[in-house]
Amino acid sequence: MPSSAPIASPPLGATVSAAGTTFALFSVHATAVDLCLFAAAADAAASRCVALTRDAANVWHATLDGVGPGQLYGYRVQGPWAPERGHRFNPAKLLLDPYARALSGPVTWHPSLASYPDAIPGAPVDAPADPRDSAAALPKCMVVDPAFDWGGDRPPRTPWDRTVIYECHVKGMTMQHPAVPEGLRGTYRALSSGPIVRHLRELGVTAVELLPVHQEASEPRLARLGLTNYWGYSSIGYFTPDVRFATAGHGTPVAEFKQMVRELHAAGLEVLLDVVFNHTAEGAADGPTLAFRGIDNASYYRLDPDRPERYLDFTGTGNMLDLRAGPALELALDSLRYWVDHMHVDGFRFDIAPVLGRMDSGFDPRAPFFERVRQDPVLAGVKLIAEPWDLGPNGYQVGNFPPGWAEWNGKYRDGLRRFWRGDTGRVGELASRVAGSSDLYAAGQRGPLASVNFVTCHDGFTLQDLVSYERKHNAANGEDNRDGSDYNLSRNWGVEGPATSTHIARVRERVKRSLLATLAFSQGVPMLSHGDEVGRSQAGNNNAYCHDSPLTWMPWELDESQRALLGFTRRVFALRAATPALRRQTFFPASPADGEGLTWLRADGAPMEPADWAHDGNHVLGMLFDGGDPLLILMNGGGRSRAVVLPERAAAWHILLDTAGEGERLAEGSVTLAPHSLVLLRQR
Repeated sequence: MPSSAPIASPPLGATVSAAGTTFALFSVHATAVDLCLFAAAADAAASRCVALTRDAANVWHATLDGVGPGQLYGYRVQGPWAPERGHRFNPAKLLLDPYARALSGPVTWHPSLASYPDAIPGAPVDAPADPRDSAAALPKCMVVDPAFDWGGDRPPRTPWDRTVIYECHVKGMTMQHPAVPEGLRGTYRALSSGPIVRHLRELGVTAVELLPVHQEASEPRLARLGLTNYWGYSSIGYFTPDVRFATAGHGTPVAEFKQMVRELHAAGLEVLLDVVFNHTAEGAADGPTLAFRGIDNASYYRLDPDRPERYLDFTGTGNMLDLRAGPALELALDSLRYWVDHMHVDGFRFDIAPVLGRMDSGFDPRAPFFERVRQDPVLAGVKLIAEPWDLGPNGYQVGNFPPGWAEWNGKYRDGLRRFWRGDTGRVGELASRVAGSSDLYAAGQRGPLASVNFVTCHDGFTLQDLVSYERKHNAANGEDNRDGSDYNLSRNWGVEGPATSTHIARVRERVKRSLLATLAFSQGVPMLSHGDEVGRSQAGNNNAYCHDSPLTWMPWELDESQRALLGFTRRVFALRAATPALRRQTFFPASPADGEGLTWLRADGAPMEPADWAHDGNHVLGMLFDGGDPLLILMNGGGRSRAVVLPERAAAWHILLDTAGEGERLAEGSVTLAPHSLVLLRQR
């Protein structure tokens, strides 16, 4: 008897085979779907339109003979325009394929992309759909040949305890480097070029964490201001390398991205992607119709159950993908697998990650997304990092992600900033953070390597600005300085902006070095923000997401102080790499045992007592590592010099590092710590 088993749906997207190319799109509520083929990217009219067939799994599909790589296409989807029921179908809008592998160009704002007519302010629920055809304004999807010569590429698989992450922007990292050929600057190929790779290797970096490289679409508001979403946290193509970072006339962004990964892997560097599965570039209801909104709004987005014309929004961007189940969850998982399997990336940092686990009752570390990732053999071996906060109820979820995940540790960032700017009563918090934050991760059966430690990141002040500004200076963003956080825990050390005296400059350099040294010597996984190693400034702008200019680009023409800071940063991370005691996989025992303990010391050399931890006036803390060559870290976060008695041992103490600028030397009996300084000593 013939089998009654249902025929499996074709994979979503455009799949090339000997039979031609199969196009497949998911939509539950559509009434008809047309595939539109185009001869050129700017064409307003399709050269051919094909009605797709719907199968039992709500996949609309067709296989076209003679259609292959390079073909441009988009979709028009018919269905009800009924926002009050969550439906926003509009066949006047050409739509991007959510599974497209490449686009013909960037998504730039044009009035025809609007969901509502311009004359309708505020987009009331009963407003009509915008009737303008968007085909000429929207880039076209491109069929891509997946073949690529990987040349024996192997992932570095750097262990977590050896990992040093460098967060950077593809364009910003490379635009101003004089040794990168001008035609390559700002591209994937530039990021893997010799000068950039040498810089990363000499810095001790093992992984680059790239700000979003999924295809983005800037907000209409920014376009009207002449600005752009430079950071790229506005994704619209989750399988598509952003065409902004491709070189003209040298193949597709897909091939160039793969070449970048291959070359970074050959240099021993992992590639981590910052991914944005919490929301899309379509924004709120009055935003553009680009893809998901017109394909099946009610299936892809999280709608207000009481008012389906509205989106739930815990992201601050106007919408939120529905990752509880259904096509958005499947798209996120398919995308992750694609970037690992086909693009060879080594892991992901998830933007606004509590949204990934937000069920009806709130955040759940056992939500379907986390369970599916945990069980997936492709994703089991890659690095997974959460940004553990969003704008929803109980949105600060630091320490609550599942085993196997690491997290950006915002409490580490804040603890270090408070201590090194001289706040009182902070030695206890500092001790918890530099020892791996067991208060956050031990209960969840995770170790110190669950903590991704950072002092700065793309979002907020740079390290240079952290010691130069006490207020944000964001007027250039076009929001009257209202945007960006007012909670910076910064200090300008006497003057707002560039230093006006040698004294202020010296204090700032010392504090920067103390922050960098603490980052390098803390338990956990350190992350540097690009340019901190050379004192990159954004002139006090702590939300420079909309500036694609030298304000946000990496400076490479360095003055003497910048070269000195770069040398210092290289040195502290070399010391970390050479010192296993600074890279533990487990927390320290509660009391020193088996020669591997950690003893906290006060300024007189005696162990810290409970009263010492509670003393608001105490700014000095010592960390004594037993075992092997004993190691001692002394920190003074206060504003005056302090003499610290050294533990009595048979061998002498040797000062390896002093952030006050003094060189290596022997220390006998005691050592004087300058204000806001750190000293590293080893017994030999």
